[in-house]
Amino acid sequence: MAVKLRLRRMGRKKRPFYRIVAADARSPRDGRFIEEIGYYNPMTDPHVIEVKEDRALYWLSQGAIPTDTVKSLLRRKGIILKFDLMRRGLPPEKIEEEMKKWEVLQIERRKRLEAKKAQEKKAAAQKAEEAEPAPEEAATAEAEAESATEAPATPESAETETNAASTEETTEEKDEKKEG
Repeated sequence: MAVKLRLRRMGRKKRPFYRIVAADARSPRDGRFIEEIGYYNPMTDPHVIEVKEDRALYWLSQGAIPTDTVKSLLRRKGIILKFDLMRRGLPPEKIEEEMKKWEVLQIERRKRLEAKKAQEKKAAAQKAEEAEPAPEEAATAEAEAESATEAPATPESAETETNAASTEETTEEKDEKKEG
């Protein structure tokens, strides 16, 4: 019987919650399973991953094949690394030492990511500050442009009034000529 470590979907519509289970490869996704070894909640930030390490290692040693998603979750928790070290035949002391090194590397990685996020946030705030004066300058430029367009508009409107008056005169003259 081929055993797979895979996700079993739980939760309501649009709110997934997964259980990590050891199941027969032939059973459906949400069907029968042999044992529940943990859970995964992708809806929280950061994602919650809880795995019974000893049971996961047991099933991996029995030949269970994790799906891609479960394998990445187990890798995040360090279980795949520990299983690989056990398969190589390293003594338990050496395995513990390697796991501590891995944990330190993960902590440093998180700090780097947090620092990078903080730097990006700071850069975005600076861009926002630089962008704020630009609309004010644009508003003053628009006001100047409006005043510049209004000044020539006044003589033009005066010319139109003059043209309209002359048109009236010409129509009156035409009427007089017809009568006379």
